[in-house]
Amino acid sequence: MARGRTRTVLVTKHDEGDVRRVPDELVVEEPLEIRLDDHLVATTMRTPGHDFELAVGFLHGDGLLGGAPVKTVRYCGTGSAVSTEFNVVSVETGGRAPEPTPRLTTATSSCGLCGSQTLEDLCARLTPLPPSPIDLDVLAKVPARVLSEQPLFNTTGGLHAAAAFDAEGMPVLVREDIGRHNAVDKVVGRLLLDEALPATGLGLFVSGRASFEIVQKAWAAGFATLVAVSAPSALAVDTAAAAGITLVGFAREDRLNIYAG
Repeated sequence: MARGRTRTVLVTKHDEGDVRRVPDELVVEEPLEIRLDDHLVATTMRTPGHDFELAVGFLHGDGLLGGAPVKTVRYCGTGSAVSTEFNVVSVETGGRAPEPTPRLTTATSSCGLCGSQTLEDLCARLTPLPPSPIDLDVLAKVPARVLSEQPLFNTTGGLHAAAAFDAEGMPVLVREDIGRHNAVDKVVGRLLLDEALPATGLGLFVSGRASFEIVQKAWAAGFATLVAVSAPSALAVDTAAAAGITLVGFAREDRLNIYAG
């Protein structure tokens, strides 16, 4: 459900000595409670919109579905969706997914689920991906192509984007959110609901840094290439190397650094 994702406020603007009151569009940030088979899993701060994709992608990235197919996704499995302001999403597998252990802290838009899993855990759960090389000149063009498909960022300047792109560097799916990890979950969730995982032959773009949890989500979804506008962390590089992922950072204006792959 697409709801109000921006809010207009009055700000005092100072521009070369000219001071005036003008309207400004700000991105909305609200909590989303994610439930799996009526069990609370986590609460994350997100920009409303594509909430079903976010919930499904989150569960997939953390391995909480356990390979079980998603049967239904709906707002609020405990009562009226209106009463919870569309901030609770229930993902149902008919009890086929393992019972999750709830996270006791709220994931923020800035850090995602930092440290929720170790590299050893991922290596035990996932296998290295087969190589799926994409030309470096193509990868360098991805950020500009995704930017042209970020309407909320162009309005507010306050959102991240994630995108799945093809071997020619063309975005095939773009999602925006105040948290880059949420934007990735929305992309992965859409692909899962479309039965398009693993994402063989596609690359993943993120408009911020490449942290451990971003590489984790890319690995779980089957993206063999990850392009980030900013820097990766050391653990992200180690994880990409273990996964067989080509990890690119500082991809801007036809320039990039290759950290793994």
